[in-house]
Amino acid sequence: MVRNITLGQFIPGHSVIHRLDARTKILLLIAYIVFIFCAANYISLLMMTAVSLAVVLATKIKFRLYLKSLKVILLVVLLTGILNIFNGSGRILWELGLIKITEGGINNAIFVTVRIAVLVLISSVLTFTTSPSDLTDALEKILKPLSIFHIKVHEIAMMMTIALRFIPVLLEETDKIMNAQKARGADLESGNIFYRIKALIPILIPLFVSAFRRANDLATAMECRCYNGGVNRTRMKVLCFSGLDLFGLIFSMIIFVGVIVSNLCIPAVVR
Repeated sequence: MVRNITLGQFIPGHSVIHRLDARTKILLLIAYIVFIFCAANYISLLMMTAVSLAVVLATKIKFRLYLKSLKVILLVVLLTGILNIFNGSGRILWELGLIKITEGGINNAIFVTVRIAVLVLISSVLTFTTSPSDLTDALEKILKPLSIFHIKVHEIAMMMTIALRFIPVLLEETDKIMNAQKARGADLESGNIFYRIKALIPILIPLFVSAFRRANDLATAMECRCYNGGVNRTRMKVLCFSGLDLFGLIFSMIIFVGVIVSNLCIPAVVR
C-alpha cells in the first residue's frame, strides 16, 4: 500500500506539460477543479474527463504511476459511489423496504466516482511535472497580493512545498521500517482490526523520530546556507510565461466555455 502512494513525487521530463509555467499549471488546476464540479450532464462530464486523459498522456509519464495514485483511494471512491446510489430522486428502479435505488441515485454515483478519479489524475499531473523549487516560486507569485495584508507569503509557500515533498520521503521511510519489523518477525497483515492497529505502534514511533530528525537536519542546512527567503532573494530560474502557456490558457478557456454551453443547452442530470 505504501509503495502505491505517488503524491508529491516529481518525475523530470521534456513533455509539453513539463515546459508549461508552474503558475499556469496551478491556475489551470484550480479552474479544472471548479469546472469538473460544474459539469451537470454527461456531455460536459465526458468533455472534462477527455481533457484530463489527454493531459495525462501529454506528460509522457507511464500511466501505471497514475493508476497507483488511483489505487490508493480506490476503496474510498467505490464506497462513495455505492452510498450515492441510495441517495437520489427520480424514477425508482429497485426498492426493498426503506432502501431504494433511483435513476437520480445512479447518476449521482457515476458523477461522484468520475469526479474523484479525474481530480486525482489531474492533481498528480501537477506534482509529477513540476519541480519543488518551481512550485514554491509559483505559489509565492500567485499569493503575492496577500503581502499587502502583511501575510508572509514566502513562508506559506515554502511550508506547503516542503510538506508536499516530505510525503514521498516519509513513505519511503515507512516502507523501510515495515520491512525491518517484518524481518524481526512482526506480523502486520493478519489478525483483527485492533491487532493491526496495535501492530502499527512499532512503526509510528520510529517514523515520528525520523521525521523530526529530518526536519531538524533541513532547518540546520538552511541556516548554514544563510537562507533568508522573501527578503531581497534572487532566483536561479526566473519564471516567465511563453507562447505555450498562452496556448494552454486559450485551449482551456475553450473547453470551459464548452462546459458552460453544454450545461445551458442540455438538461442537468445532477444538482
